[in-house]
Amino acid sequence: MTTARGKFISLEGGEGAGKSTLLAGLRAYLERHGVALVQTREPGGTAVGEAVRAIVLDPALSGLAAETELLLMFASRAQLVREVIGPALAAGQWVLCDRFADASYAYQGGGRGQPAERIAELERWACAGVKPDLTLLLDLPVATGRARAAGRGDADRIEVEADAFFERVRASYRERAAAEPARFRVIDASQSPAAVLQAAIQALAPWFGEAQA
Repeated sequence: MTTARGKFISLEGGEGAGKSTLLAGLRAYLERHGVALVQTREPGGTAVGEAVRAIVLDPALSGLAAETELLLMFASRAQLVREVIGPALAAGQWVLCDRFADASYAYQGGGRGQPAERIAELERWACAGVKPDLTLLLDLPVATGRARAAGRGDADRIEVEADAFFERVRASYRERAAAEPARFRVIDASQSPAAVLQAAIQALAPWFGEAQA
């Protein structure tokens, strides 16, 4: 008997949006419902990806070119798809991922000014057709998110960018959500963590309804 493909859920949002908190809540919820689950992150999730993450986020590497950053992100993503996400989905497991390709359209595209068609070509090549079934976009004002993130310790190479950078990132995310309403669920991340989790769970309801039918 062929194993049903698992579900792929990505979480997106700007700095301080609360993705880590939501990931923990969603993981607990899904595990309570007996879902076989893999949780991962971008950049990272593999030995290669974590090495790339260290480069991309190193504040000492302020001279990293936008093109280099974009290619590094997709190098990490290509490894993650082939080593973790693809095999997990094929085995019927669900995947929860902290960021995926939408992040490159927002950060390297909107933030850094890399052309969308260039990012799309890299996505086709590196992701090999793997795309989230559901993307939860945690949206909140840049000032609110940055105030939250300020309490997390030393800023990384991305976090030190100016507000204008993060406004472009937010705008790009919202544009992608508007263009793909069937995949995206935009959640007001200025709400309490409990309210954000409830909104995310509501987005999963159709799948559980189908499973129980």
